[in-house]
Amino acid sequence: MSVKIMIADDHVLIREGIRQLLEFDGDIEIVAEANDGLECLALLNHILPDVLLLDINMPKANGIEVLKTIKEKNISVKVLILTVHNEVDYLIRAVDIGVDGYILKNSGSAELKKAIMSIINGESYIQPDLIPALNSRLVSRNDCMGKIELLTRRELEVLIFVATGMFNKEIAEKMSISERTVKNHISSIFKKIDVADRTQAAVFAIKNNIVDI
Repeated sequence: MSVKIMIADDHVLIREGIRQLLEFDGDIEIVAEANDGLECLALLNHILPDVLLLDINMPKANGIEVLKTIKEKNISVKVLILTVHNEVDYLIRAVDIGVDGYILKNSGSAELKKAIMSIINGESYIQPDLIPALNSRLVSRNDCMGKIELLTRRELEVLIFVATGMFNKEIAEKMSISERTVKNHISSIFKKIDVADRTQAAVFAIKNNIVDI
């Protein structure tokens, strides 16, 4: 019995190339193709492949948004992201949402098939040369989480305001406290999260999803 695959990629040549590579041996069948994220989600309403090969850069809804929707709606399909993006930020977001596999478009057909069969068998598959960067980021994030846990509820509130660009006077008015109290909170925040200024504090907050950009 062949493995049923759906390809979501906005480049026709990429889809055609993947189809030829995967269908060559006869044990994989391409059952659907989508040109953008919304079309992909629409197709999944009436076509349920075993594996969805999902690009990240797509119009109307990108791959990360599609993956998030799939998980929120509990659509029963394995998702393998196939992308040009080797930046760890994309990988960590996909892993956090619950992607089954993640490989780059510079992979060979053997690795693509290996990834597909791995996730079909209930395993996760991350392209091996991406794993060191992923592990490094996870260790760093765990360290950051420890710092965040040191912050009081009020300090976390102040940090959010700082990260969104508010000045001390504005924060004081917003929280109905004095500017001196705001300054004290900010000084404590800087020490706890180990930053030197407001810009570094804002970057820390954004990287750790305390605020959205």
